[in-house]
Amino acid sequence: MIAPNPWIAATLFGGVYAALALGRFPGFRLDRPAIALVGAAAMMAFGVMDLHEAAGAVDVDTIVLLFGMMVLAGYLRLAGFFALATDLVAARRPGPHAMLAVVVAMSGVLSAFLVNDVVCVALTPLVLELCRRLRRPAVPYLVGLATASNVGSVATITGNPQNIIIGSLSGISYARFASRLAPVAVAGLLVTFAVVAVVYRRSLRTPDHPEVFEHQPSRARNHRGLLIRSGLVTLATVGLFFAGAPVATAALLAAAVLMLDRLRPDRAFAAVDWPLLVMFMGLFVVVHGFEANVVRHWDLAWIAGEGSPVLPLSLASIFLSNLVSNVPAVLLFKPVLAVIPDQEQGWLALAMSSTLAGNLTVLGSVANLIVVEYARRDGEDLGFLEYLKVGVPLTLATAALGIAWLEFTHY
Repeated sequence: MIAPNPWIAATLFGGVYAALALGRFPGFRLDRPAIALVGAAAMMAFGVMDLHEAAGAVDVDTIVLLFGMMVLAGYLRLAGFFALATDLVAARRPGPHAMLAVVVAMSGVLSAFLVNDVVCVALTPLVLELCRRLRRPAVPYLVGLATASNVGSVATITGNPQNIIIGSLSGISYARFASRLAPVAVAGLLVTFAVVAVVYRRSLRTPDHPEVFEHQPSRARNHRGLLIRSGLVTLATVGLFFAGAPVATAALLAAAVLMLDRLRPDRAFAAVDWPLLVMFMGLFVVVHGFEANVVRHWDLAWIAGEGSPVLPLSLASIFLSNLVSNVPAVLLFKPVLAVIPDQEQGWLALAMSSTLAGNLTVLGSVANLIVVEYARRDGEDLGFLEYLKVGVPLTLATAALGIAWLEFTHY
């Protein structure tokens, strides 16, 4: 083993984050989870830390919470919850603007309590089917789905992966987090509807073709018992979150209760994004190696200053989140938050800005990429420039709204 060296840790950290920004490692077919895993292994191989220290660097609460929420959302999907919700919308044949409002509201509200990536996996095929059945252009609704999932997920700790990390690192309670950021999410969803409606005003005037509509019975009826159980467990879990129960424990308990069913658990395990969990664990190790060997030698006291941390943190977070993606960016801010006097305000600003930054480009969040990939498989082209027409104004408007809210409201 080579003796620990700050330069080794810094070089490995810089290489990993550069590769994460590119989304690949030149000469190899590595994706982001593999890059994080290789980086963690390199930290140990070069003596920056041993296996026990690396294991201790992984925030178990974050991993367990994310896993539990993925399993919970997986059971809801298998029970037909998302299909039933879509069928109820289809049965009422809403107009173009009403349908957009329903898609934005459904995506935003579900993403507030379930991980937004999982919500997009479940809803994107159903929105495509709904557009096909009602003969509506799919792109406005797909953009509304993706952007609303990001905006809605601002509301709670369980809304998205970066919020889960922030909830674990900051110690902010679930109820407190929601009380401070849920208003931003609600207002942001209204802005989302308005921006999408304005950008796609011509497409949303497309006349309906009622002669091609055929109502199909809900696919959820075949799993009514599981639908009831998974719905009750979800409501109970959210109740436990707001009651102050440890969120990771509550999510894991919910997953365990749902597995006490005749349905084979491997079908729910298939809903778990295992590569994302691997990426999280690898990043925890890489960032810990950098913090313990490099950042601890820095004098970060000057960052604290006397003013509010909301604006500078938010601007830096939006930039970094679009450079290396929001999860690595959040971990990178951990030592900075440690020296800020008003740490709660800083963590909330980081959660708000890193999440809303995901709407800037189609590459800004995993939720966006999920929607784009499902659309491509279905023959719908949602390109980079097409998405920018909504992404840029929406990110600027919602980020300004979030910054103003945190700056001028205190309770």
